[in-house]
Amino acid sequence: QVQLVESGGGLVQAGGSLTLSCTASGRTFTISDMGWFRQAPGKEREFVAAIRRSGGSTYYADSVKGRFTISRDNAKSMVYLQMNSLKPEETALYYCAANSRWRGVVDNIHSYDYWGQGTQVTVSS
Repeated sequence: QVQLVESGGGLVQAGGSLTLSCTASGRTFTISDMGWFRQAPGKEREFVAAIRRSGGSTYYADSVKGRFTISRDNAKSMVYLQMNSLKPEETALYYCAANSRWRGVVDNIHSYDYWGQGTQVTVSS
């Protein structure tokens, strides 16, 4: 099993920046892809970004391209999400996710086996 713990959320003004971190523990050697999703109240969980195990391939939702950057440090079993130019509508609970084998699709919640508890990001206008 793999456990994921997110950190780095908080309150930020519109246009500001935050960096989220996710630390994996347990059978971390089994982790393949990692991703970030977010869920606002009353809305479905949506894909934000993902990264392959090698770190050589990254994927982003169209809404965050050019503003968010995902990265990972396999030696530390961590994945990061640098978020710039944040908007009030991006207020949500941000979740870290990981899977245990390569999946062709990385922007679907069903592609992931493990989830963290989430970290709250609030963007004030």
